[in-house]
Amino acid sequence: MPASEFYQPAPRLDNQYEADSLLRGYLAWRLPAPMLRDVDSELARFGERVVTDIAALGRAAEAQPPRLVPYDPWGRRIDDIVVSDAWRELDRISAVEGLVAIAYERANGDLSRLHQMAKLYLFHPSSSTYSCPLAMGDGAARFLEVYGADDRTRAAFEHLTTRDPAEFWTSGQWMTERTGGSDVSATSTTARPQEPTDAVSGVDCYQLFGTKWFTSATTSQMAIALARIDGAPAGGRGLSAFLIELRDENGALRGIRVNRLKDKLGTRALPTAELTLDGAPGTLVGGAGDGVRKIASMFNVTRVYNAVAAVAGMRRALALARDYATKRIAFGKPLIEQPLHRETLADLDAVARGCFLLAFHAVELLGKEECGTATERDLGVLRLLTPVVKLYTAKHAVRVASEALEAFGGAGYIEDTGIPQLLRDAQVLPIWEGTTNVLSLDVLRAIERTDAWTAWRTDIESRLDAIDESSLAGAVEQIRARIEALARSMQAARDGSTLETNARRIAFAIAHISASARLAEYALWSTTHPAGAHDSAAAADSLTRWLASSS
Repeated sequence: MPASEFYQPAPRLDNQYEADSLLRGYLAWRLPAPMLRDVDSELARFGERVVTDIAALGRAAEAQPPRLVPYDPWGRRIDDIVVSDAWRELDRISAVEGLVAIAYERANGDLSRLHQMAKLYLFHPSSSTYSCPLAMGDGAARFLEVYGADDRTRAAFEHLTTRDPAEFWTSGQWMTERTGGSDVSATSTTARPQEPTDAVSGVDCYQLFGTKWFTSATTSQMAIALARIDGAPAGGRGLSAFLIELRDENGALRGIRVNRLKDKLGTRALPTAELTLDGAPGTLVGGAGDGVRKIASMFNVTRVYNAVAAVAGMRRALALARDYATKRIAFGKPLIEQPLHRETLADLDAVARGCFLLAFHAVELLGKEECGTATERDLGVLRLLTPVVKLYTAKHAVRVASEALEAFGGAGYIEDTGIPQLLRDAQVLPIWEGTTNVLSLDVLRAIERTDAWTAWRTDIESRLDAIDESSLAGAVEQIRARIEALARSMQAARDGSTLETNARRIAFAIAHISASARLAEYALWSTTHPAGAHDSAAAADSLTRWLASSS
């Protein structure tokens, strides 16, 4: 064929469960055999769906982003956000596949979260970020499970956790305002008691007034919002949490105006709006005051979602780059046979593996916390790791997406190849659910105000003690040395009153050490257990590369 008639084949994705040696190995490591058989069959089926019909729906939703219709033909204000048929079908699939429900059915006890998040991990990269309304719906469900105490909140919980697509709800999370951003204590939305209070159901009803500057999943049926009841004190302790059901029985918004849809860098299929609340009816959840502390149960879920989405995006970017490398001929041979290109992909794979094991360790701890099987040490580790895994995986998701885009050369910069979407959508992950600096300061609060540091260090060291394989002795000693170095640097920072200045470095070091220990444990299992043999070489190589890298 003449060179002028050459056309580069596009990358192709195989079944994303069967092609993911780490995911399959991890589940074989962590799940009892009967559960593994059931989950393996389900995920193999779903792994094919995410590269066929679900992927097609994701592309269709991306091509037809939401639009705001402020008025009907007769001039009535309707503020209708129109989404694509594909977006609605992704909602239906999410319900039927139990992408939220699995976690609350708890058919497998505290391992149900692991089952659910493994499925979400496959779904997210194909879904045009439909994982966002799922995350907020799941977070709202957990918040209502903990604090809901009336018929209205129980009914909302049932909607959020059903598999019936006709009954399934997602939720918004309305915290961000012009005055505050991540500083929710500066929330200016007010809540006024609505008379009469619903005495029949025992619900405390309020009307909410204010502006929410950034509200994702704005087509959801409900939202959890923070507001200050008239007369409540300033600051975070004066805030309360409210359940808002957005529409009346005719589908009209209730006391809500949509000012505009946001024009975003990425997540283009996801409806994100700026809203004015003008008497929106809200149900008080969890009693008055201390709302910021109470919604921590919601943030725990959404931050873990963020981490799972981050590692899912890394894995998808690498799957595409690796397949492309087998097809793209440069300097007379495929890219995968070029030593430097192969080395680059191997380094990125090690990053993705470390982040995966870090994120799914948090998933397991979350499942234990929700089912009441967590030890005090588990709870301390979860408190420390939740902000750590979110901030760390998010930053690396952007890095891996950027490198993967570069691996395609000029084609990676062309929108209709679909490759730029990987980077555009990854860039939101360090911002959602708390920026890197905000979460780094939260890590310090966990260290300084609780026993989370002691719990984390004790947990890491006990797991290292259990690694008795001679081939891993050097890795274990390196990890121990890094723990000691971190402890010394933290004490020096504390003595010099520079802890806050060093908060990012501390958070990143905790993440790197945590992932190192998990990589070593997985390497031990994969080299000593027949079910891990398929991944043992990659596990050992990833551990070596990870330890050679900085935090």
